[in-house]
Amino acid sequence: MSKAIREWSPAAGRETSRPGDAVRANARRRVRTIAWHLAPWLLPAALFALWSIGCERGWIAPQILPPPQLVYDTLSDLARSGDLAHNTLFSLRRVLFGFAAGSLAGLVIGAALGLSRRFEAYVLPGFNALVQIPVLGWLPFLLLLVGVGEPLKYILIAHAALVPVTLSTMQGIRQTPAALDEAARVFAYSRWQRIVHVVLPAAVPTLATGVRLAFTKAWLALVVVELVASSEGLGYLIVYGRQLFQLDLVMASVVIVGAIGFAINRLLDALEARLRRGQPSAFRD
Repeated sequence: MSKAIREWSPAAGRETSRPGDAVRANARRRVRTIAWHLAPWLLPAALFALWSIGCERGWIAPQILPPPQLVYDTLSDLARSGDLAHNTLFSLRRVLFGFAAGSLAGLVIGAALGLSRRFEAYVLPGFNALVQIPVLGWLPFLLLLVGVGEPLKYILIAHAALVPVTLSTMQGIRQTPAALDEAARVFAYSRWQRIVHVVLPAAVPTLATGVRLAFTKAWLALVVVELVASSEGLGYLIVYGRQLFQLDLVMASVVIVGAIGFAINRLLDALEARLRRGQPSAFRD
């Protein structure tokens, strides 16, 4: 019996595990946690390795796909010259201003659509028709209306952010649990109190998802607008590098665009998770 894997505990009246089993279970959990965090990086790492090997062995001409070392050197030169910081700040200023304006407008319109059936009947059909037009579809009209200056970029970025925030706000308000709304009526809440204390808190998770999607749309719209009409910004660097056939500059700009978009998306993801954890159980259910 001394060599048995399990031991009998007469006091507890059940089989107990050896102390080493808990250590091994904790080790397995740590390994699974590490694997879970590393799994999303497997595909990017594989693509980077394929890129490096392909450039090293000459599978692709450097004029078409520059090697990673050249792209890194270009990034270093842009950082030292200040061009990277200058153009990145221009892009961030545009996207944050347009995103804030579009999100605020979307919050107001979405709240009105969610709270008023009459407003929905008048506005929603036309809104659904207009949002089917892509961002670039508005470009010729806005070029004639406001020119190629900064207002053009702000309007298109705001339009890209407005649609997801509007729809998510309306959906979140409509999904208010009926039990909570009934409880508010029992306690004789006024309409304003029900909106502030019941409807809006219940809509927070859905709204947070819409805001994250809105930023993704706004960031994509920023790059597209800067590709078409801009003299500063990360999109402009991509166009400038293509015009000069400097593919290393194009790749370096693409890397920066992807890295900034990924970082801000993760920040918004963490904010959304925190908001969901702060919700009462009735709202989460």
